[in-house]
Amino acid sequence: MTAFDESERRAWAGQADAYASSFAKLCAYPVPRLLDAVGIKAGMRVLDVGTGSGTVAAAACGRGAKVAAVDAEPSMIAIAARAAPAADVRLATLPDLPFADDEFDAVVGNFVLNHVGRPRTALAELRRVTRPGGRIAVTIWPAPAAAGQALLGRAVQAAGVGRPAHLPALEPGDDFPRTEHGFAALLGAAALMNVVCDTLLWDHRTTPEEWWSGPAAGVATIGQIVRSQSTEVIEAIKGHFDALCAEFIDANGVLVLPHAALMAHGQV
Repeated sequence: MTAFDESERRAWAGQADAYASSFAKLCAYPVPRLLDAVGIKAGMRVLDVGTGSGTVAAAACGRGAKVAAVDAEPSMIAIAARAAPAADVRLATLPDLPFADDEFDAVVGNFVLNHVGRPRTALAELRRVTRPGGRIAVTIWPAPAAAGQALLGRAVQAAGVGRPAHLPALEPGDDFPRTEHGFAALLGAAALMNVVCDTLLWDHRTTPEEWWSGPAAGVATIGQIVRSQSTEVIEAIKGHFDALCAEFIDANGVLVLPHAALMAHGQV
């Protein structure tokens, strides 16, 4: 396990409820496209890796698939098991999945590759458990981020806050360009065939209170950055956040945040 992986485990410990009430709705947007990309249909054996609150697993069950779902965080497993009671939900951490070679017809991972220290090794593991001819589909956040996703980071930057030393980034040799070409190349390097990568664009509709609740609770990297500051600095970040929200508030007082994700898929 890399220093990045260890940091991720600490950051997400016990955060399932806070995630479910803040960022989970945002992350649910690509789910139908992910399932379409791997051709989900009744009776297929499907693995959802990094299931989080179980949105993908529940949707796959809804299409009649035989679903297994894993996550590295116990609190997420508890929520996912309730969301997808028909799924086989287990605690497991990439790149060590508790499944045999070629066990699944399709594997999906919604934003999970953003949270592993060795993305190439993780993809190799996804390929291992996918049968020949099966399909893999994964999503990540792109870089640079879309305007709505960048809002919280802008507030942190405006307060003069950088990334704390206790939150390591990926090692340079493990990272890759977060672009359509870079993401497609990552799947190609994992020996997937007929790789396609698309950019998904949507407006996430929320409220300033809901959007701030995630980082205020320490959810994700942005939350860890916020929570590691003094009370005075957190108040400064919140002040900048409130001011910047004015750029995205519509006539009805809804916070409309433009987002983008990269979705790549290929065949084993």
